[in-house]
Amino acid sequence: MNSNGPKILIISSDTGGGHRSAAAAIVAGIESFVKGESYAIRVVRAVEESHHLAAIMVAIYNWLLRNKQHWMKYYYWLINRFRPETLEFFHSRCIGYVRDLFERWCPHIVVSVHPLTQHLFARVLKELGLADRVPLVTVVTDPFYGFWKGWACDDVRLYLVASDEARQQLIEYGIAPEKIKISGMPVHPKFSFPGDDAARVARTALGLDPEKFTVFLNAGWEGGGNIPHIFRELVRGELDVQAIFLAGKNEALRNEAELVAAEAKFPIKVIGYSDEVEQLMRAASVMISKLGGSSTFEALACRVPIIADVTTKPMPQEASTVKLVAKSGAAILLQRASDIVPVVDRMIEDSRHYAALRAATITVAIPNATRRIVEEITALIPESATANNESLAERAA
Repeated sequence: MNSNGPKILIISSDTGGGHRSAAAAIVAGIESFVKGESYAIRVVRAVEESHHLAAIMVAIYNWLLRNKQHWMKYYYWLINRFRPETLEFFHSRCIGYVRDLFERWCPHIVVSVHPLTQHLFARVLKELGLADRVPLVTVVTDPFYGFWKGWACDDVRLYLVASDEARQQLIEYGIAPEKIKISGMPVHPKFSFPGDDAARVARTALGLDPEKFTVFLNAGWEGGGNIPHIFRELVRGELDVQAIFLAGKNEALRNEAELVAAEAKFPIKVIGYSDEVEQLMRAASVMISKLGGSSTFEALACRVPIIADVTTKPMPQEASTVKLVAKSGAAILLQRASDIVPVVDRMIEDSRHYAALRAATITVAIPNATRRIVEEITALIPESATANNESLAERAA
């Protein structure tokens, strides 16, 4: 990318994998869909990089996600109750990182994909006298009603949300309706349905039977939650299937899954962290996962129905996603891990049932959402950005 072109700063965090995926989708979308201009894009893990206390909050979140998913509701309550993103205690400790980021890189637009970042970046823009010249845009990665209060910040110029439910939530949090546009969820262009032939190729590349019903168990970026328990229940079944198990960054889980897979009566491919999840989804007939924001919409883009883990009550920010995706017919809610074998068996034996699930996958997401998002973002970049690239540096100094 052209370092002299307009600069886009994307602020994110590795709390789970969803925000990271959204940032990557926006970067890829700009590269794929925006013609006639070359952009310099920088993605920063703004929460954990800003201060060691913020990094501890991220570590706690990810530990809960991996090990104690049923405790996540208390973490959600705590963050919504005490609003650390608005507290001077955190601002005073993190503001030096943000100021330094602006003064060294001088972006022409700032895009947030994380609910704990808007307030501090808005404050620094004001202090540097850049609030009128550098738009702050937020892409909300929780697709439906019931998300974190931290997403709401009066100083955000434009909100891009996935649904009317998300728009309504922001309005209830005090955001002016005219600042909110419904654009859909950012999904990397590599997640798409290329046809059944490509699914066969993807299975073959993984060393699997190209024709056999393939179950993809996605334990998430952190690797954990209830998926390992569901996996053990699946392995006990007498099913005519093959499976893929994605353990994420959890190496211990990967090793454990290898031992479980060795006892299975059907072929299982165990994978650790992967940058090519789209290939796993293309190979899949169905995905077993909790219904997070990004992974859900990535699977739907690949026309893969979902068996949604609700054996633990969904996290508050994901509860509406679970309800609405299930209502669409694209997902089946798994209430008990022991139900997994009959749920999968019905998909294999009842072709009309499975075909209906798969057909419903195209009804949930807004088409061309990533293109819409990047067009909205780039439209806000000042026309003078290329010619006056140095002026922001002088203003911020």
